[in-house]
Amino acid sequence: MTASSMSLLALFMERQTELRKRLRRRLGSDELVNDVLQETYLRVERMPDGTVAQSNPGGYLFRMALNVAADQRQAEARYLTGEEVEELLHFADDALDPARIVHARLEVAALEQAMQELTPRQRAILIASRVEDVPQQDIADRFRISVRMVGKELKRALEHCGARLDRRVVQRFGPGAGKES
Repeated sequence: MTASSMSLLALFMERQTELRKRLRRRLGSDELVNDVLQETYLRVERMPDGTVAQSNPGGYLFRMALNVAADQRQAEARYLTGEEVEELLHFADDALDPARIVHARLEVAALEQAMQELTPRQRAILIASRVEDVPQQDIADRFRISVRMVGKELKRALEHCGARLDRRVVQRFGPGAGKES
């Protein structure tokens, strides 16, 4: 029986040893070869008889197996390596450090206190601008003040909070952007 007249599944079964050797040379890993052969078998088994009218069905099988290997490697590349998992675990350990939690809570309390010391308008402008991301023009319209006044009030509020938290305040917009205020 010639390769072209037998079914692809029968050809796979007949040439499995040869296919294994070729894949072993190409892929280098017996474990990977076993996985690839198993998946290739399943794909061939699902194909209807006579779907492959190839002049070289053996080459077709080999290319199919190489495509399976490429698909598996691509899927494995999406998973984290052991080193990456370990790094994330250490990061999580650092993030949950009790001293950092206490420090963060103290900073939040200091920020709340600093915000209470602001005028009601400064506090509202700061929250609208930095928390709610409201455009300054909308804030100006809300308070019936100029956009320039919104900028001044925001700057005062940020400087006050920065001083209470012992933080540098860097101007993000307008003249002097990027410089300490």
